[in-house]
Amino acid sequence: MTEQENFFDYINDLVGQLNKRSADQVFANPDECAILSIDMTNAFAREGNLSSPRVAAIIQPITELMQKAWDLGVTNLILAQDCHTASAEEFHAYASHAVCGTSEAEAVDEIKALPFYNQMTIFEKNSINPAQNTGLDEWIQIHPEMKTFVVVGNCTDLCIYQTAMHLRTFANARDLDWRILVPENCVDTYDLPMDTAKELGATPHDGDLLHKLFLYHMALNAVEVVKEIV
Repeated sequence: MTEQENFFDYINDLVGQLNKRSADQVFANPDECAILSIDMTNAFAREGNLSSPRVAAIIQPITELMQKAWDLGVTNLILAQDCHTASAEEFHAYASHAVCGTSEAEAVDEIKALPFYNQMTIFEKNSINPAQNTGLDEWIQIHPEMKTFVVVGNCTDLCIYQTAMHLRTFANARDLDWRILVPENCVDTYDLPMDTAKELGATPHDGDLLHKLFLYHMALNAVEVVKEIV
């Protein structure tokens, strides 16, 4: 077996052996906790060029986690959602999606149906980084009591990775004792096989591989990657 094969075995084992965390423990101090839900919109779950059944499949565990957290007193629930200009620069990398004012830019119905949806904070974003020109950093700075951030949504290797790493590096640069958690059952990424990508003239994207690889990369950087929060 090659060193690379050993490494991939290690990553498979890492993801396969993730532990669960108790919601009572994670949200023990609810006023110091926030859930950041990234791009759980129709554009990625239900309709349009970038919709994926893999993303639709994490709607239920995410809404269940939000309800559980709310019941434990967590009221800082943030939705960071693509709301692109019609000629967004990002469309050079990814097909047009989630243009502002369209149904694609709206949160999925299951999140809207939560009884506390109107009390969530929404940040619209025009790139895969939810802290670029959105107001997220300003929100963090006026909430210095925040110490625990749970990141959920899509995509594991794109917006989730950018979010978790932004929070981790923000805290590291300021020596803040923050806890950043990513529950594996509440994140995923899209899959675009080689043959399909070739037909579309697009870049292939191995969803299973990249999901695991970026979970590893977040764990490498002291993001707490867990199986789920129960």
